[in-house]
Amino acid sequence: MKVLVIEDNESVCSMIEMFFSKEGIEGEFVHDGLKGYNRFKEESWDLLIVDWMLPGMDGVTICRKIREEKSSVPIIMLTAKDSESDQVLGLEMGADDYVTKPFSPLALMARIKAVTRRYNSKLSEEMETGTLRTEHFQINKNTREVILNGTPITNLTPKEFDLLYYFAQHPKQVFSREQLLDRVWGYQFYGDERTVDVHIKRLRKKLGTTNQPFFHTVWGVGYKFDESFEGEK
Repeated sequence: MKVLVIEDNESVCSMIEMFFSKEGIEGEFVHDGLKGYNRFKEESWDLLIVDWMLPGMDGVTICRKIREEKSSVPIIMLTAKDSESDQVLGLEMGADDYVTKPFSPLALMARIKAVTRRYNSKLSEEMETGTLRTEHFQINKNTREVILNGTPITNLTPKEFDLLYYFAQHPKQVFSREQLLDRVWGYQFYGDERTVDVHIKRLRKKLGTTNQPFFHTVWGVGYKFDESFEGEK
C-alpha cells in the first residue's frame, strides 16, 4: 500500500512512519498543504492522510479540490477539531473518515484498514460490472463500449480501446512508450515505440478533444491521462 501523508507535525509523522514500517506500508510525508496537494497529482496513491490545519493549503481545501477532480482515492483527515460541525464539514468536503488528535497509532491503523476495505469492495463491484466511470467517460470492459459525455464512441479499434481503458484506470500517472507497449500490447510485441504515438494521435482525433485534451505529452518521458489538466497535448 502506497500512502501519502500531508502533516506538518514531524513528531506525528515519525509515529505514523514507525507503525507503517511494522505494517509494511510505504509512506511518503509532506509537511506543507500546497506541496502535498501537488505531490498527490504527480502519482497514484492508495490512500491519503491529511491534517486539517496546514501551511500553504488547509486539509479541507485539499479534500475539496481532490474530489472536484473526480478522484475517489480514500482520504482520512487528522484533526484537533472535535466539534460535530467540523467533523461533518470534513466529510462533506470529501474525507472518508477522520481521526481526532491526540490519537493512538492503533486507532489510526484500524481506520486505515476499514477505509481500505470499503474502497476495495467498491472496486470489486466495479470489476464485476466491468464499468469504469470517470469525470467524462463511461467505459465498459466487458462490452467494450465507450461513452464520452453522454455520447457513444463507436469507432475505436480494439487496441485504441485497450489503451484508453488502461489510461483511465491510471489517471495522472505518467507512462513511457516502452511501458505502454509492455502493458497494453504485451511483452510479445516487438514493434516500434512510435506505435504508441500513432494510437494516441488517433484517440485524440476520434475523441474530439481539441477543447479538453485528455492525453498529455510529458516531454522526455511519455504520456499521461488527465481529465482536469488543460496542458500540452
